Amino acid sequence: MNHAFDAYVTAALFDRAGRAAFALGDGTVRFEDGALVEAHNGAALSAAVHPSGEGLVTGGDDGRLVWARVGGAEELAKLQGRWIESVAASPESKLIAFAAARELHVRDAADPAFARTFTHEKSVTDIAFDPKGRRLAAATYGGVALWYARIEAQKPTFLKWAGSHVAVIWSPDGKFLMSSMQDNQLHGWRVADEKNMRMGGYPAKVKSLAFLSKGQLMATSGSQGVVVWPFAGSTGPMGKAAAEVGYDESATATRVAGMPGGSWVAWGLDDGRVKACDLVGQRVLNLKAEKGAPITALSMTPDGKRVAWGDEDGNAGVSDVG
Repeated sequence: MNHAFDAYVTAALFDRAGRAAFALGDGTVRFEDGALVEAHNGAALSAAVHPSGEGLVTGGDDGRLVWARVGGAEELAKLQGRWIESVAASPESKLIAFAAARELHVRDAADPAFARTFTHEKSVTDIAFDPKGRRLAAATYGGVALWYARIEAQKPTFLKWAGSHVAVIWSPDGKFLMSSMQDNQLHGWRVADEKNMRMGGYPAKVKSLAFLSKGQLMATSGSQGVVVWPFAGSTGPMGKAAAEVGYDESATATRVAGMPGGSWVAWGLDDGRVKACDLVGQRVLNLKAEKGAPITALSMTPDGKRVAWGDEDGNAGVSDVG
């Protein structure tokens, strides 16, 4: 199933019902069944699945946070003159977080009156909830700030590492926090004791990270194949080597997606192709063999059976795995 939306694909996500939804640079959210929602007066810059599992929460360059679902759009927040460049949502805590410049904002999907704002010294580039939805990680210059999402007056824990941090993800057990850096490397911390993990050797910037296999593995972009790090045990990837799957010297992986409870991983390339692999059998599938614009968005259903993708030129699709 392929679509030509004629607008940059910001996000390709599956809702709770397993339906693909695409947030686009023209401000719309499109669903795979053809439904269209006018979400923003401008571009949709970020997106996450709503905590209810229905539709997407999107942030735009119009300063609006919007819940887009079939049937219409609902404005959840507005920051006049600001760009909302990162959004996260937690089905466990029902909280929604979004970042604009130096501020991190939190809303409660079940309580319209709830609001929290946390301010940083530098701009926030990415945010992520921990597995329980109680704590937020905010990537910024010089490290990652950890906030308790519901507490109003607090001083964050700051995990320091020099440089610009551009993407952040928690391990499914909440023990590790991983960040990609501006300078072609990863950095991570074991949260309990803030022990550092420096993971380099990438030929390109790591723009995408995903855990799979019940948190035993982490896949990343940034190389000619998908890079897979081992996370089993109390020390995670410390002292261990990564493996690279599906190496192709002609292209670089730009996005990755994983099956949370299984061994399937998918990746999109800067030449428009999309691949998937069962890491147990090492069999690589070509989900999208034709070349085109770089893949900018990618996700996989929890059962590992479907992959949604989108590219810079507005082409998008949903592919069956296996």
